[in-house]
Amino acid sequence: MNPRTFLVHGLIAGLVAGFAAFLVAHVVAEPQIDAAIALEETASAGPAEHGHDGDTAPHAHDDEAEGHSHGEEAEVSRGTQSTWGLATGTILLGTVLGGATALAAAFALGRLGSLGPRGSTAVVALVGFVATGLVPFLKYPSTPPAVGSGDTIGERTALYFGFWAVSLVAAIVAVVVARRLADRLGGFEAVVLGALGYLVVVVAVGLALPTVDEVGDFPADTLWYFRRESLVTVAVLWAVLGVVLTGLVGRDADRAMHDRRRREAAAAL
Repeated sequence: MNPRTFLVHGLIAGLVAGFAAFLVAHVVAEPQIDAAIALEETASAGPAEHGHDGDTAPHAHDDEAEGHSHGEEAEVSRGTQSTWGLATGTILLGTVLGGATALAAAFALGRLGSLGPRGSTAVVALVGFVATGLVPFLKYPSTPPAVGSGDTIGERTALYFGFWAVSLVAAIVAVVVARRLADRLGGFEAVVLGALGYLVVVVAVGLALPTVDEVGDFPADTLWYFRRESLVTVAVLWAVLGVVLTGLVGRDADRAMHDRRRREAAAAL
């Protein structure tokens, strides 16, 4: 088994995972985005529903009188965003993550103690989810389109990816340290110490970084549902990626073991 084989398996697993994430996001997350957009449009259109200078009769904007709404002014329609656009994004993300995870699994093979191809690949996928999916989300959870100021989007993006990088590096260091301690302390103790070291780093950095709070008076239930479904989508992406990649790697490992035993049996004759 070589890095090229791992990479091919990772791309396949990422493709499958990206499509699975699209299905989940389209079913459970997109309705929450629609609800957030509806709230934003209602809030922005509210004052315009009343006449000016004491008029009691409501009147429409000129663009609405011409037969189109604000939602149709976007270069990409909402329907395209929630279908083909969403599918393209999740599949591309899944493919990239699949390739990167597979290369990391290829590097980790034989370096995680007695773990075989299946075990080491599963560990790499689990660490990837925790370090790049779960922990950054807990510090900077996703927000629907109606939440947050457009003037701070660059700062918020930089904070998220900065913490994302810290979490990933801390996770890699924790795995390396745990592996080196395993020979002296034992596997369980080494894993516990590595995990504790990782938690100390991410908690300290998380507390040092500024908190982003631009929710305002946005309905708490809609925000909660959106963030919950977003995390579910990320979890499904990583779960499918890990299961498919582990299965493909394990199948090749079993095939290689079978071929080796057959060659050894033939040589013994």
